[in-house]
Amino acid sequence: MKATGIVRRIDELGRVVIPKEIRRTLRIREGDPLEIFTDRDGEVILKKYSPIGELSAFAREYTESLYRTLGHMSLICDKDQIVSCSGVSRKEMQDKSITPDPEQANPSRQTFLYNKGAGRACPILLGEEESGYTAQVITQILVSGESVGAVLLLSKEAEKRMGDTEIKVAETAAGFIGRQMET
Repeated sequence: MKATGIVRRIDELGRVVIPKEIRRTLRIREGDPLEIFTDRDGEVILKKYSPIGELSAFAREYTESLYRTLGHMSLICDKDQIVSCSGVSRKEMQDKSITPDPEQANPSRQTFLYNKGAGRACPILLGEEESGYTAQVITQILVSGESVGAVLLLSKEAEKRMGDTEIKVAETAAGFIGRQMET
């Protein structure tokens, strides 16, 4: 565990304020759910809760199926990191922090489509300047009207293009995952 040197007191209702610097670094926003753990040493651990993370085994099977069917890199992410990926090295992508761009790429919640030569590719990994993707489809996963993550189809192959088929498949996947999380 990393010490921050910041000390906070618990108020009479048992609340403690998480410093702004830590919230910004960990991308914790107002209303975000946190899991609370304790360990044998008496430490209290707060972890940002990911509802998609609960479905990680299911997400892994889904991305593998998408990759085998379409031949494109397939990813499922929550709002902060990649939960599952297929068609790309897991070491390269799995559990890596993502940029806020996938959500910002489609603030109107429309599916984002990019093919080389038409617009700008959306960077995926945090700190990634130029993504190198030649084609992308990004669809938000919605639960009760709230965006909780995204389904991404990506390609770095020069001749690959994405179109209506990839859009419909990504939208179907996002809709199905969102419904799984509502039950």
